[in-house]
Amino acid sequence: MVKKYSDLYLQARRALLPSEGENASMAARELLAFASGKSVTAVLADSNLYASEQIEEKLSSYVNRMLAHEPLPYILGQWDFYGISLEVTPDVLIPRDDTMAVTDLALDVLRGREAPRVLDLCCGTGCIGISLAALSGAAVTLADISVDALALARENAEKNGVCARVMETDLFSNITGSFDLIACNPPYLSDADMAALQREVRFEPALALYGGEDGLDFYRRIRTEYAAHLNQRGALLLEVGFGQAAAVCALFGENAYVLRDLCGVERVVAVC
Repeated sequence: MVKKYSDLYLQARRALLPSEGENASMAARELLAFASGKSVTAVLADSNLYASEQIEEKLSSYVNRMLAHEPLPYILGQWDFYGISLEVTPDVLIPRDDTMAVTDLALDVLRGREAPRVLDLCCGTGCIGISLAALSGAAVTLADISVDALALARENAEKNGVCARVMETDLFSNITGSFDLIACNPPYLSDADMAALQREVRFEPALALYGGEDGLDFYRRIRTEYAAHLNQRGALLLEVGFGQAAAVCALFGENAYVLRDLCGVERVVAVC
């Protein structure tokens, strides 16, 4: 029996409510829009129209994937970050609001600088670097050890009209030159964190998650290598995991300080 868009939305919302809670409404709208090939706004406007059986079948398959704990951005294949749309695949971490704290501070650091050069290290989707290029006009290098991540970052840069240099590298091993800003969201989960991962996070690449026994391996490596690539009056901005800020600050010494995100969590260590 063919159903209205409104009926399909309610059906999806009911199915998702036990696992998604307050996010069930948003997820149901996004999945219905994706299944129908329409925008969320168009789906809402068409709520009293009848959808095809193909749309219902697609929606059902997407809901089932979410019920199996696959993250919504991987199902949609895209996610918004800082006002830009990014392609997302299981080869990269999903851009999260946590990382917006790094981008906020980076924009403050770059404000007033002429033709700044930025390195987005461990770039993943390229969310930090592409946002900074789009909003500040910075010349950006997107760097990652994952070839698949770099291919996606390049695609995201082109999609958003950003001209970026793309570099395959293990942290600073292939990086040349120096930068006014180095931003990095490195792998920082510890052994204990990895053992306790939520089922949704297990869909994300371990390469981008695991930071060694105590989660600090990448910060230790960055500490010994970053200075040679940072211009005078430049800044290093590091996203850190919950409860890691003090330990990371201690690694970088007296020039390091901690900033909190909008939820009050110590989220960024800045070294200037």
